[in-house]
Amino acid sequence: MGASTRHVAWTGWDDDPDRLEAATVVVRGDRLAALGTSRATTYATSWALRTGPGWVTEHLDVSVHGVGWSRHLDLVRTPDGAWSADVRESGTAPSDLAPPGIDDPAALDGALDCDVALCPVTNTMPILRLGLLGDAPAARETELVMAWVELPSLRVLRSDQRYAARSPLDPATGRGVVTYTSATRDVTADLTVDADGIVVDYPELARRL
Repeated sequence: MGASTRHVAWTGWDDDPDRLEAATVVVRGDRLAALGTSRATTYATSWALRTGPGWVTEHLDVSVHGVGWSRHLDLVRTPDGAWSADVRESGTAPSDLAPPGIDDPAALDGALDCDVALCPVTNTMPILRLGLLGDAPAARETELVMAWVELPSLRVLRSDQRYAARSPLDPATGRGVVTYTSATRDVTADLTVDADGIVVDYPELARRL
């Protein structure tokens, strides 16, 4: 089965115009692999993501570098649904950062996806799995549990989220809209996405360049 490869970039909204996100995303059948970078004011992030069948996360590798410090997270989901993490640190990170790694492994029960803070790519997996861009997607919201990776600490927390189709793909523009809600962070946004389920516009977070 052929693969679709996309090179995409986003900038932060008006309150965060200096942040720049870039990623290469490869979709092959019902699997996704991606590499990305993020540049913020005080740190830079690089990551690599791989899913298994059904766009279920298998492996996420994330590194964060600040001035005089760095952290690395190797996050794995096994086929039986267990999440584990290896972490490394060097230098002296800011004192207000939480420790890296999984905060409570039991809290991630049922999570199929990782969700990296500020990263639009990690919205793609649930959008594709739930078929939210089809001609007749389910109108109801679907509740999901995510392994949410906080930046720049690399702490992994449970995040309760909901996804719902708002409007199908428009043949003229090749774009559709999905409503995303994070109950944990009290955020709701209408995400404009393209035919591959990749975010074009995420209000208050990122917009495609």
